Amino acid sequence: MATAVLTEELRLNPVANTALKAAARLWFLVAVVGQWIFAYYVASFYGGSAVKGDFEAWNKVLPHGHIPGHTMGNVAVAAHLLFAVIVIVGGPLQLLPQVRERFPAFHRWNGRIYLLTAFTTSIVGLFMVWIRGGTVGGTVQHLGISLDAVLILFCGAMALRHALARDLRTHRRWALRLFMVVNGVWFFRVGLMLWLVLNHGPVGFDPKTFRGPFLDFWSFADYLLPLAVLEVYLRTQDRAGTLGKFAVAAGLLLLTGAMSVGVFAATMGMWLPRIK
Repeated sequence: MATAVLTEELRLNPVANTALKAAARLWFLVAVVGQWIFAYYVASFYGGSAVKGDFEAWNKVLPHGHIPGHTMGNVAVAAHLLFAVIVIVGGPLQLLPQVRERFPAFHRWNGRIYLLTAFTTSIVGLFMVWIRGGTVGGTVQHLGISLDAVLILFCGAMALRHALARDLRTHRRWALRLFMVVNGVWFFRVGLMLWLVLNHGPVGFDPKTFRGPFLDFWSFADYLLPLAVLEVYLRTQDRAGTLGKFAVAAGLLLLTGAMSVGVFAATMGMWLPRIK
């Protein structure tokens, strides 16, 4: 009996590995599509408004996005938006093994640009929240944004450290963690729109003040939850048996479905309507 169970485990294990990898790749594909739509929106709306000289349009989305006469602050916001687009577009390319293996020089230079822009965006984000002011939400949400910025700096430093040490396996894992925390802003919007769809409207927060218990919770969970899912995936990949891998694969598929709803809702409700 024990021999039969072991034989069945060995037979199914390659299938479980394949299912886990396929579920992770599908999640990544949906995430990248959603992030590039978001990047297109940021470039089109903010960049298009800047080209037209209509900087006041920024204030329709970002409170105090542009303040006449505040040159330093306005430049900081513009740099934050530009670097955000670079990070969102360049990040997924860093994680593709095909790019890393076939174009190593591009991988190295894109990685340097990615780290530099991620670090800069985080620092500018802290400036916008605590010094420039005018960002939506309360203190708890600002603390959530700040912790995300600190984690970006930490994960980026660890990814760089292990890349320089040529510990590529560990470097890749820290790069994956960096990818999750860098996209906290995107996860926030997608998760918020999913929440609105599920509840048929705003529940747990005031849409006028943009404050409430749900937003306080989500300002931390929008990057801590993806980080936790990633850690579960990595440990399952390393240590779990067949049933564990099938369970995590099923969980990833469920999360991918939920994320797809959030991406569609954000695209149709937030992003595309603002692109002219």
